[in-house]
Amino acid sequence: MRHSVNQVVIHGTPEQIMDLAFDLPRWPAFLPHYRWVTVLERDGDRQTVEMACWRTGIPLRWRSHLWVEPEQRRMRFHHIAGPARGMEVEWTLVPEGDVVRVTIRHDLALQVPIVRSALGQWVVSEFFVGAVANRTLACLKQAVERGVERKLGA
Repeated sequence: MRHSVNQVVIHGTPEQIMDLAFDLPRWPAFLPHYRWVTVLERDGDRQTVEMACWRTGIPLRWRSHLWVEPEQRRMRFHHIAGPARGMEVEWTLVPEGDVVRVTIRHDLALQVPIVRSALGQWVVSEFFVGAVANRTLACLKQAVERGVERKLGA
């Protein structure tokens, strides 16, 4: 299993960040690399989402189960389709004075045979997952600090 962590510190409140980050269908409005996020099903506190983005011109698409837990300032994903099937993802928000540390943790227990090798896990982790997560966090930071949630009608 391969673990990776991506973080950013954002000047804002947890509520401002959650307004954007925890409302996935709005992601393409402020994350230019995202093509779409569609909620396919709701089952209690679990959603099934299909997500699609670009990684340097390469189209990516996957499905995940999603649990949004605003009381814990957390959301969790379990990838159920796509090359990262089996990956667990957790977003956490931790206030630190007048900033919030947003952390995305990925645990890759990949199930697709071609990417299950050590090399395949490195490629998925570093080239795809890490790059997309870093860009997502950078764009989220920019959106929160520029007040985009107010402009999007939050």
